[in-house]
Amino acid sequence: MTETVARSAEAAVDAAGQAVSRPEPRPLAIEVRGLMMNYGARQVLRGVDFEVRVGEVFCLLGPNGAGKTTTVEILEGFRQRTGGSVRVLGLDPAAQPSRLRERIGIVLQECGFPRQARVAELVDMWRSYYRAPRPLEDLLAVVELTTDRCVQVRKLSGGQRRRLDLALALAGDPDLVFLDEPTTGFDPESRRRCWAAIENLRALGKTIVLTTHYLDEAERLADRVAILQAGRVEISGPVRQVARQAGVPTRISFTAPEPLRSGRVEPPPDLGITLRGEAAICYTANAAVALRALLAWAAANDLGDLDDLAAETPTLEDAYLRLVTGGDQ
Repeated sequence: MTETVARSAEAAVDAAGQAVSRPEPRPLAIEVRGLMMNYGARQVLRGVDFEVRVGEVFCLLGPNGAGKTTTVEILEGFRQRTGGSVRVLGLDPAAQPSRLRERIGIVLQECGFPRQARVAELVDMWRSYYRAPRPLEDLLAVVELTTDRCVQVRKLSGGQRRRLDLALALAGDPDLVFLDEPTTGFDPESRRRCWAAIENLRALGKTIVLTTHYLDEAERLADRVAILQAGRVEISGPVRQVARQAGVPTRISFTAPEPLRSGRVEPPPDLGITLRGEAAICYTANAAVALRALLAWAAANDLGDLDDLAAETPTLEDAYLRLVTGGDQ
């Protein structure tokens, strides 16, 4: 390859025709290829593939029994895989678990603490287990427990205890944090406080692997997701692309003009418009084309503006239901 061709392969061209260097992709924090796991004759993981890049929030989704917990336990080095390759922070969790655990933090679904201990002294004790711990004040600030530093564990709310879990997971200043159902059972305010703590971690450049059953939580926090079903990754990618990859259509709705409701005007062909009371609804894989057709139809039939015209892009929940339950719109 000539030098000129090589440069063109590494550069984009902006609107003014100037060469613009493409940003280098971030290195991989986790690489999983062909991951297999059997419990006796039962096959739990059937060739799972995905990757997580440094500094991103990656979410594993799937129904109970899909293989999420098994996958995460293998990544953490707590379970031996049956087959496939796994690299976490450049290490094989099965072969180098001790080296790996120095660089990761884990928040389990449930943790137990001495009830009489106070927040700051418990976090400080956890810090003593590591050679290069994160400063105490930083840990309390990241999880918003600075003002609760002298409160006993037994007096903390559920949300405060969960944020304490997170502070302990961060005590060794890990490069990678695993969060297993971090907001299960939380009230809305506690959930948002926990979300803020996770977003603080992202701002610090930490890599986060999150498992959750709350799809709004995944949509809010994750850069990319993977949906597991029956031991396989059904789909993975950036949150905004997953719904499109799953083939979920865009929902277009508007208030049906009286001539349409009365039957004096026929709906535009090929859009599959249905009437539900005063609402007219259709689904499309190409919202721009459908909207242009609707507006042209309204103008041709002297219907004026289409009141309450809205295009609702598919959500992560739509994609999840399509893939996992086969649900339609």
